[in-house]
Amino acid sequence: MYRIQNIEYIYAFAAIPLVVLVFILAMGRKKRAMRLFGEYSIVSQLSPDISIAKPVIKVVLLCLAFAALITGIINPQIGSKLSEVKREGADIMICLDVSNSMRAEDFSPNRLDRARQSISKLLDKLEGDRIGLIVFAGEAYVQLPITTDYSAGKLFLENIDCGMVPAQGTAIAPAIELAMESFGSDVGKNKAIIIISDGEDHEAAAAKAAGDASAKGIVVHTIGIGSPAGAPIPEYADRVQTGFKKDKDGNTIVTRLNEQNLEDIASSSGGVYVRATGSETGLNTILSEIGKLDKKQFDSKMYTDYDDKFHYFIAAALLLFCLEAFFSGKKSKLFSRLNLFGEEK
Repeated sequence: MYRIQNIEYIYAFAAIPLVVLVFILAMGRKKRAMRLFGEYSIVSQLSPDISIAKPVIKVVLLCLAFAALITGIINPQIGSKLSEVKREGADIMICLDVSNSMRAEDFSPNRLDRARQSISKLLDKLEGDRIGLIVFAGEAYVQLPITTDYSAGKLFLENIDCGMVPAQGTAIAPAIELAMESFGSDVGKNKAIIIISDGEDHEAAAAKAAGDASAKGIVVHTIGIGSPAGAPIPEYADRVQTGFKKDKDGNTIVTRLNEQNLEDIASSSGGVYVRATGSETGLNTILSEIGKLDKKQFDSKMYTDYDDKFHYFIAAALLLFCLEAFFSGKKSKLFSRLNLFGEEK
């Protein structure tokens, strides 16, 4: 098992191509300056001890040294001990609407992206709870089976987009039924389903499905994301907006939040409905409700000890820095014999 301890420093690798670019520009400028004095091949003979190859080697060593140093700073670690860890928590299945109406931009940047950001923040706050993720539109699919691996949850979350479910619509009932199946055969009042949707479900089965969940001790909470006034649905071609979705008569379709539908679903299972606002999507309210559930103890296998590997990379960086300092800009007999880069002997 691998992990990166200080992943925030990984962007420092972007400095290495800049160093190479600056070196190439500097070498080009040097050649242009020499040409001002005459033919380059003739002018270069006036400085026979200046090496062409060594500056290139120095830059390569410098870039390798910086790469090793940055790798040491981010500190890659390898899991060395797999242990059984006892946890207490609730089982939570999040059902996220990915229908085309979630592209509407009455929330910034749009409904779906705002929901994904909120789920990511929720994962940061969970401790001990197991989480799963279902996406639905006209059909429902398990995106992430129930797990304690919140990092995996964030990874799967990044890949969610509108259109990933071929059949369009907002079939909430199948999403609830799939969530119930995903919990398995365990019984107990430690399970919750969170529906995040604009509620544009044109079927009446969702409230019944929530009632069936309640009969099994599962609470269904709903979060409405969107505005009652509604917003048009953007259409894109190659990630460029080409207009808004229209009906068969050529009128722009406006998608509106259906609060009544989401309220009925929540009340059918004893859950709560929260309407998202510009500053708060309601997950904090739902999280406090989940905190009231009975906690279940379960075993989880996870790596508890990690071996640091940063010292290998720091040592390599120091060695490369020393090698880089060892090379001067002058020719040596060895390089003259090898005739690297076509240098004159």
